[in-house]
Amino acid sequence: MDNFTHVVQLAIAISVAFVWILRFHNVEKEFNQFGLSLVTRSFVGFSKTVLSTLLVVGIWYPELVFIPAVLMAFFMLSAQFFHFKIKNPFIKHLPSLILLILSLYVAYQSY
Repeated sequence: MDNFTHVVQLAIAISVAFVWILRFHNVEKEFNQFGLSLVTRSFVGFSKTVLSTLLVVGIWYPELVFIPAVLMAFFMLSAQFFHFKIKNPFIKHLPSLILLILSLYVAYQSY
């Protein structure tokens, strides 16, 4: 894999960490707006953290990248669904849309 893909993997991982650690109050607010439970929020947070870690480890072990990238794309696609469901403005869709595109790029490059 090329260096650009590695940078994208790091960008995804750092973005997820930033949102789930430093902006957790925003995550709580959004999951409440979406009508999702604490158990769902905890599962999503744990899963995204694990997937982000695997994307970083995948820099040295490329065989670990494809499945985490596809699953991360699934989570971002799900986020898009919920943003549409509650009729959020496009600006609220943008972060998960960008991460969806980046995750699909990483999956494509690692396939």
